[in-house]
Amino acid sequence: MNKIHNLYHTAKHLKLTQVINRFKRNLIKPKLISCAEVIEYPLSGVWLSVELVKSSYVEGVEYRFLNHQGKVSDWNDLRQEKLWLYNLHYFDDLNAIGCLDRKEVHRELITAWVEENPPLKGNGWEPYPQSLRIVNWIQWFLSGNQPEAIWQESLWQQAAVLEQDLEYHLLGNHLFANAKALIFAGCYFEGVDASRWLETGLSIIDKELKEQILDDGGNFELTPMYHNTMLADVLDLINLTAVYQSPELEKRITSWRNLAEKMLTWMNIMTHPNGDVALFNDSANGIAATADKLNDYALQLGIDSKLDNKPVTHLKDSGYIKLVVGQQSAFLDVAKVGPDYIPGHAHADTLSFEWNYGKQRVFVNSGTSVYGLGDERLRQRKTAAHNTVVVDEQDSSEVWSGFRVARRAYPSTPFLSSTGGTATVECSHNGYMRLAGKVTHHRKWTMSDDSFLITDKLSGRYLTAKAHYHLHPDINVKKNDDLIYLVLPCGELLQLTIDGADVEIIDTTWHPEFGLSIVNKKLILSFNQPEVSLNIFRVN
Repeated sequence: MNKIHNLYHTAKHLKLTQVINRFKRNLIKPKLISCAEVIEYPLSGVWLSVELVKSSYVEGVEYRFLNHQGKVSDWNDLRQEKLWLYNLHYFDDLNAIGCLDRKEVHRELITAWVEENPPLKGNGWEPYPQSLRIVNWIQWFLSGNQPEAIWQESLWQQAAVLEQDLEYHLLGNHLFANAKALIFAGCYFEGVDASRWLETGLSIIDKELKEQILDDGGNFELTPMYHNTMLADVLDLINLTAVYQSPELEKRITSWRNLAEKMLTWMNIMTHPNGDVALFNDSANGIAATADKLNDYALQLGIDSKLDNKPVTHLKDSGYIKLVVGQQSAFLDVAKVGPDYIPGHAHADTLSFEWNYGKQRVFVNSGTSVYGLGDERLRQRKTAAHNTVVVDEQDSSEVWSGFRVARRAYPSTPFLSSTGGTATVECSHNGYMRLAGKVTHHRKWTMSDDSFLITDKLSGRYLTAKAHYHLHPDINVKKNDDLIYLVLPCGELLQLTIDGADVEIIDTTWHPEFGLSIVNKKLILSFNQPEVSLNIFRVN
């Protein structure tokens, strides 16, 4: 009965095209199309080669993805996680940092892939890894690496198969990646088929950019990691325009450049002082390019972001707020969990936050280390894994399975003020109104030069309520009688005062990267009255 409930409240938000295409994918399978001749389209410019991500190459046939090392001995090894195998098929290392030193390794790897991955079989022929690989191969060829004829034929066939296998059942970042690959292949090759790929890819991109990039520059899936990935995609399209000077690309270049500028600004607002992405929804470090790398790429393309140092920055369309006062900075989640029809990367993290003192991360959401199905994946998506309040042991949004959400929390319109060096934000959500006691969670953040106050108020009836506060592993917690102190690595001492709740300090884990779990501490504040506050201030 519970599964039927979850399915109903998940499926009712899907778009009709998602439902139809799920059935079509089961009935119609892509076919291999052979080409009589592979012809490259002549270049009109030079590809700007950039190295955005860390190398995954170890030595020999050893690669390291998601903090796990393995051999390229079986491209579909059932002993490896699906996401690890996907990364193997992406070929990101072709354009990763230091790639010029690994040209021969890469030539051998491409040859091995073509020989050991027969058409339409295995992970490598699924549309998402196919899309990323097509782009990586073409970027590598455009960077001065001469392709073999057999690689060219394989690349052409991959694009022809992808055209038949676009991920309309998923939409979002998957469909965008499919379209980007068709654009690259459509520019790289010459002929009727290539022209059709280019036209198809551009028609999708035109629609998806309007849908997926919000007016404030944020990606609509509200996951900072995926935002950075899509920003890199848009910069690549701008880069590609200079290489081919296609009239179809050139007529879009101004809008792409304006969009990239907005996306760049959003990224810089949502990046921690130490360069990390904010860990909201399915975000992790080490997957997308860092803010520094993307800023540098954009500057080389003549694009810069516009930032002003305000104490309160409200990304209204995304639903995130940044506070900066003195040595403190915080990112507040007053957003929806994501688009209603694509909640796959959503966590039950409404009204959570992350907080820094200087460049030191102090309060952290627990992050993401795994995808797929399983208890650990579900635990990391649950409300208790974030800096917010759990009522009656229920999640604010009903996350379930690996990438699904049934009933979800919707935030109120936040109230913001900034006066006399003090910034205040207030917001509530209705996620617990589905409970018998019709509970509303209201949270207020107040940041001044010498303190940060978080006040939670619950209205309605409930049995238990607990506020969770996760600490960065580098933070040392000390408790003396009723006083709690946080010792920062730099030696700074912060004191916490808590009203309205009993406090427990427990061990948990933090997951700043895929495949990585680090022991840390968290505070659990058990409510003994409807209003509970946590105040953090520096000890002189």
